[in-house]
Amino acid sequence: MSKFTRHGKRKRACMRKKANYNREMETISALIVAAGRGTRAGGGVPKQYRELNGKAVLAHTVEAMLANAQIDAVRCVIHPDDHELYTCAINAIEDHRLQSPVLGGETRSESVLNGISAIDSDFVLIHDGARPLVPQDALDRVIAGAKRTDACFLAIPVTDALWQVDAGVASHARPRDTLWRGQTPQAFRTALIKNAHTQATKPADDDVAIARNAGITVTPILGSEQNIKITHASDFRLAARLIGETMDIRVGNGYDVHALGDGDHVILNGIKIPHTAAMIGHSDADVAMHTITDAIFGALAEGDIGQWFPPSDDQWKGAASDIFLRKAVERAEARGFKITHVDCTIICEMPKIGPHAQAMRENLVEILGIEMDRISVKATTSEKLGFTGRGEGIAAQATATLVKT
Repeated sequence: MSKFTRHGKRKRACMRKKANYNREMETISALIVAAGRGTRAGGGVPKQYRELNGKAVLAHTVEAMLANAQIDAVRCVIHPDDHELYTCAINAIEDHRLQSPVLGGETRSESVLNGISAIDSDFVLIHDGARPLVPQDALDRVIAGAKRTDACFLAIPVTDALWQVDAGVASHARPRDTLWRGQTPQAFRTALIKNAHTQATKPADDDVAIARNAGITVTPILGSEQNIKITHASDFRLAARLIGETMDIRVGNGYDVHALGDGDHVILNGIKIPHTAAMIGHSDADVAMHTITDAIFGALAEGDIGQWFPPSDDQWKGAASDIFLRKAVERAEARGFKITHVDCTIICEMPKIGPHAQAMRENLVEILGIEMDRISVKATTSEKLGFTGRGEGIAAQATATLVKT
């Protein structure tokens, strides 16, 4: 081998090393597309802002990107109406790599182009805001793939049998050998995908389609079954299991007492019952409903009925106690909890509670918004002992069970 040949080989090897080094030094941005409405998942707000394991889906997605040290910047594309939702979602994230959001357009393609145009990096990972569980090893694979090929995406080879279904009946088996299920991130050299989006004449379902329409070769990179996209309400339960969420179950207790005074009736759980005396209190003195209200506030760790409706406030003088209970139910719903069971025990010698227990349960069904078989109202005496035994007052206690939805 001549010295010229050896010199040529060394030069080419040095050039390859230099090229690899340059690629290693190139910057990477993650663009999280979160401008959609996501109504199929339910919940009243776009799915990317719904709570999952104590924080918004989008917060999980952002944190997954920030957890990868190879990613130099993270930027979200959001709907113009979602500034407040976005701010609340990412409020607890403190990382200088998270940059200010970009406003989306009328279509996903427009939103992505808006985001790419705001990015200053060599490569971009375009990721769905509703894919909060992308594993770090999958991110590493797609980043390496982008540096190697300039255009790639995470995907899973199809392993299930594929059937064409016509009029509800399986008709033809379809080959699956060449089929992959696409995921995100979809990773590209930024200039390449920006040019493809700029030249695109029609919207596309994803950025691989935009790239293919521009004649770009795109390589699938093995993704992960964990990298699910939240689309339907049931996907939240699956995502919670994959995150390893433990079910959040709360139990609260309530106890209240009201003295008896002059009058001809008492009100218990909203039902007026004839009696030889009336309960004394700032509101309607519904001791049973007060205990249920306190049990719900207790489960939420949000104080008690006196803190929410102080007896020193004249606006609550003579007020119906269902106002207080409805507020507790409202707070549970606002915190993402469902009341699953209430058990109320009324303690008195008189009046007899049994004949009125069913009416009380029916009234509570309407206020609590749960089935009657989840509401228990029962009574006991104190065997003529103490203030209840002497007919000086009525006591009640309740337990409420709340489950995070």
